Amino acid sequence: MGLPKIDLPLFELVQPSTGKKVKYRPFTVKEEKILLTAQESKDIDQIILAIKQIIGNCFTGVDPETLPMFDLEYMLVNIRAKSVDNVIRFSITDPDTKEKVDLSLNVNDITIKHKEGHTNKIQLNDDYILIMRYLTVNELREIANKSNEMTQLKLFNIFIKCIDALVSTTSDEVFKFSDFTEKEVNEFIESLDTSATNKIKNFFDTAPVLRFEVPYKTSDGVQKTFVMEGVESFFI
Repeated sequence: MGLPKIDLPLFELVQPSTGKKVKYRPFTVKEEKILLTAQESKDIDQIILAIKQIIGNCFTGVDPETLPMFDLEYMLVNIRAKSVDNVIRFSITDPDTKEKVDLSLNVNDITIKHKEGHTNKIQLNDDYILIMRYLTVNELREIANKSNEMTQLKLFNIFIKCIDALVSTTSDEVFKFSDFTEKEVNEFIESLDTSATNKIKNFFDTAPVLRFEVPYKTSDGVQKTFVMEGVESFFI
C-alpha cells in the first residue's frame, strides 16, 4: 500500500489587474526547492521562470505567461504567506553606516500601489476609446535583456502591442487589434495625433507596482526607510 496523498487547502485572492477572484493552494516541498534553487542562482531569468512555474502549479485557471509583472509578484507573496510564514525576515546593510540591520515585513500589509491618474482607457475623441493591456513578464524581460540595443522605435513597437482594442462610444462596436494585420494596426497608429501617443506613454509610466517600505533606525539614531520594489525583493 502506498503512502496517502495529503490534500492541500485552497485560498482565494483578488487578481489586481482584473479584480476577479482566483483560487490557489500553498506550494509543496518540491516547489519550495524550485524557488530556493532560483534564489541561489541569483539569475533574474531563472527567478522569473521559477515564479511562473509556481504560479502555474498553484493557481487555478491562471496563465502565468500572460500576467502583468505586478500580478505575478502579488500572487507570489500571497503563496509564500500561506506556505511558509506571513512575515519575511531579512537583513540589509545600511548604505551610510555599513552596519547590518535586521528587518521584517508582514506580507499581509503588502498592497498594489495605483498611481494617480492611471487608466487603461485612452480617450481618442468623443467617438472612440483605446483599451490597453499591461506588459507581460516576458515582454518586460525582452526590454531588459535588449536594453543596450533597444531603440525608441523598438520600444514604441512593444508598447503598441499592448493596445488591446478600439471601442466605439456611440455603438457596440469593438475592434480587437489581434484580429487585424500588423500593417493595418501600424497604419491606424500612425494616423493618431501626438496627444494620443502621450496618453499611451502615460499608461505605462503610471502602471501599478508592488512597492512597500520598511522603516528602521540606525545605531546613531537616524530614522530611515528601506524601499522594496520588484520581484527580486522577494528572494532576499
